[in-house]
Amino acid sequence: MAGNISNLSRSNAANILLNHDFSDGLNSWHPNSCNGYVISAKAGDHAGISIESDRNYAVITDRNECWQGLEQNITDRISVGSTYRVSAFVGVSGSGLSQESADVKATLKLEYHGSATQYLFIGSTSVIKGIWEKLEGTFSLSTKPDRVIFYLEGPAPGVDLLIRSVEINCSSPNNNTLSTEECVSTGDENIIINPQFEDGLNSWSGRGCKIVLSDSMADGKIVPKSGKLFACATERTQAWNGIQQEITGRVQHKLAYEITALVRIYGNNVTSADVRATLWVQTPDYREQYIGIANVQATDTDWVTLQGKFLLNGSPSKVVLYLEGPPSGTDILVNTLVVKHATKTPPSIPPNAKNVIFGLNIIENSNLSDDTKGWFPLGSCTLSVKTGSPHIVPPMARDSLGPHELLSGRYILVTNRTQTWNGPAQVITDKVKLFLTYQVSAWVRIGSGSSGPQNVNVALGADNQWINGGQTEVSDKQWHEIGGSFRIEKQPSKLMVYIQGPASGVDLMAAGLQIFAVDRRARFRYLKMQTDKIRKRDVVLKFSGLDTSSYVNTTVQVRQTRNDFPIGTCISRSNIDNEDFVNFLAKHFNWAVFANELKWYWTEAQQGNLNYKDADDLLSLCQKYKIETRGHCIFWEVEDTVQQWIKSLNNNDLMTAVQNRLTSLLTRYKGKFSHYDVNNEMLHGSFYQDRLGKDIRANMFKTANQLDSSATLFVNDYHIEDGCDTKSCPNKYIQHILDLQEQGAPVGGIGIQGHIDNPIGPIVCASLDKLGILGLPIWFTELDVSSTNEYVRGDDLEVMLREALAHPAVEGIMLWGFWELFMSRDNAHLVNAEGDINEAGKRFLALKQEWLSHSHGHVDELGQFNFRGFYGTYNVEIVTPTKKISRTFVLDKGDNPMMVSIDL
Repeated sequence: MAGNISNLSRSNAANILLNHDFSDGLNSWHPNSCNGYVISAKAGDHAGISIESDRNYAVITDRNECWQGLEQNITDRISVGSTYRVSAFVGVSGSGLSQESADVKATLKLEYHGSATQYLFIGSTSVIKGIWEKLEGTFSLSTKPDRVIFYLEGPAPGVDLLIRSVEINCSSPNNNTLSTEECVSTGDENIIINPQFEDGLNSWSGRGCKIVLSDSMADGKIVPKSGKLFACATERTQAWNGIQQEITGRVQHKLAYEITALVRIYGNNVTSADVRATLWVQTPDYREQYIGIANVQATDTDWVTLQGKFLLNGSPSKVVLYLEGPPSGTDILVNTLVVKHATKTPPSIPPNAKNVIFGLNIIENSNLSDDTKGWFPLGSCTLSVKTGSPHIVPPMARDSLGPHELLSGRYILVTNRTQTWNGPAQVITDKVKLFLTYQVSAWVRIGSGSSGPQNVNVALGADNQWINGGQTEVSDKQWHEIGGSFRIEKQPSKLMVYIQGPASGVDLMAAGLQIFAVDRRARFRYLKMQTDKIRKRDVVLKFSGLDTSSYVNTTVQVRQTRNDFPIGTCISRSNIDNEDFVNFLAKHFNWAVFANELKWYWTEAQQGNLNYKDADDLLSLCQKYKIETRGHCIFWEVEDTVQQWIKSLNNNDLMTAVQNRLTSLLTRYKGKFSHYDVNNEMLHGSFYQDRLGKDIRANMFKTANQLDSSATLFVNDYHIEDGCDTKSCPNKYIQHILDLQEQGAPVGGIGIQGHIDNPIGPIVCASLDKLGILGLPIWFTELDVSSTNEYVRGDDLEVMLREALAHPAVEGIMLWGFWELFMSRDNAHLVNAEGDINEAGKRFLALKQEWLSHSHGHVDELGQFNFRGFYGTYNVEIVTPTKKISRTFVLDKGDNPMMVSIDL
């Protein structure tokens, strides 16, 4: 391997510290039991310290101990035997500075599993107030601790520590080994050794198969696209067989990496197959993890680019990158493979909403006053105009539009339909603005001749992409409302809207089609008022022990420290190895749900081999931070999610396995999960019902309740709230719940997953209103929204959060994750991979702050202080002419004002 040193991700001069000059705020740094902030270079002087115009600096304040300061975890960026040089510019400030100077020290905190923590002094300097001083020192480690924390400390309590820049450079690397023992660079070098196979197959190996090197194949039809050679993973007998390289020691945890590879397939008469890039990760405690990081549909005709991103949360002991995927007998060809530190995505720009007229219908001749002008038949069908349709605007559009004109009563009749997609259409390419959210509304009806319920859909064709604008199921001769939405985020060459759906030969009628941009801000103002009505309560603080003459001079400061409304998130076992993730979780969420770790396919992948360790770890973390948990899920009714060993059981053994699953899970965790999703997505799957009969669903609920009566048992399904799936419209969900209850199932809650696109408030609210008649608590259980524009993503999230908080039937919200690369959907994250909070995340945090109540003023002549606030925990600070007193109280739900007595 010595001949390949130049290929390694290695740079002796590189600063191993992240964000060393505070250009990204305090990202990657952590104040140690104190507070900190960054002063911009543009801010000028601060507390007498003059700073160059091109430098930011950190201020570490509220220090109560000498050891409190600023720290950064550098575990994965140092190696045993190497010598590191530390250089920092530091200063001091603050009223606590009793002498002319103060000492500032650089220290390493070395944590070892099973033994005492050690501290290594690096260097110190004496700092005079008003002057920057340079602190220097060196260090080297003879053994590798489990964690290495670098920090700056030293000044007396009350003294602010100022830090302008910090560097740790590897001045003398240990050249004895080239795996984990080297100076790791955070730059743009490719961490893959021998990426274009110029050194043969050095550093590469087969994963369960053979790898060979070639310059051409298939009689010269396959040649490299880049360079002179390519590798071939051949004699593959399993889908997971492929080509691999160990990258241990060349990747750092909490850094995002991007992979780019040129791949194709060959042989076995397979012309197209999925090629995947996967990481196999082993932790120090020998836990194994497989991380899918990229996939592409590869062909046997040309090279294609495989791209993706990944991030390691913890500090693994071993990491292997490999390519897999095609069926056995098909070769995987690799021309080049690059893994580099991912470039940061540039911030989004707010979409341009200038000159937008909200509520303006973009459909030409919508009222059909000019016959079918502007319309054309899509496919072989006939359009004509008739009268007799509703004059009123459909309810969901009416809620968005406010005052409006009546409809004309005319409708388009579509006859001679030979395909389901035949119907009336219009081209609207030039009428739609990018990143604006449009609401869709129409009345629809079908003619005679149908053999059963028919789906009717408002669809959009954006070049070759089909977009669902809303649909409904029609089985009678009445007019039905369609309500939906869409958004275009990439300019198409042609955008067409059309109405389709019923079987061929069935006439279609459509009236009052409207497509209009939605003014979300106007809706938000209304929702704020509704939220104040249902989530707040009047409070009277009644003071005693205070002379009446002191009332006017007594001030009251009320601050809410916690809102009791449940807002939670999905978490995974790998997430909790990332302390930044855990800090965000503990600070901003009071509930959690496990992404996969409680599902049956995770806890019993192989029959009889139970694995609860990951779920136990997650539960312990939640208990540590007093975060309540939902159990998701006991069963999953969709067949594709069921383990093969379960599918292979006969019915008697399957019934036994179901009972064992219930007993094992609910006995182990009795009283520890507040909710359970009993049988996930019953509107979209029927595996257990098909195999074990209709009663099995209700029996699952009954048995779960017997085993743990403290847990609320939920149904849980998707597309309930958005008008785009006729399988799971609110009316069908209601009937589903009523059927379960009639069979004796103790259904205690309604789960709406909330994987939603382009949410429209009135459409979501209409669904909640319908479900609310059941009198059961409603939770959004898996909420996520997606947009490439972070501002639009924030808008979508705000729509959903505000609609939920403003609706009395909703009792909780669970986000389906928040951290990039650990979401089920792309462009749905609130926090970027390396910990930066994006615009959508900032919107979420702003809403969380809005839902905390604060008030201040004086005690009135009755010895009282009145305010109205959100339910939750409050701190009250009372300052009288002679003393200061603090009290805490909890504001519970209630209709009448809450009286809180405070004895002064």
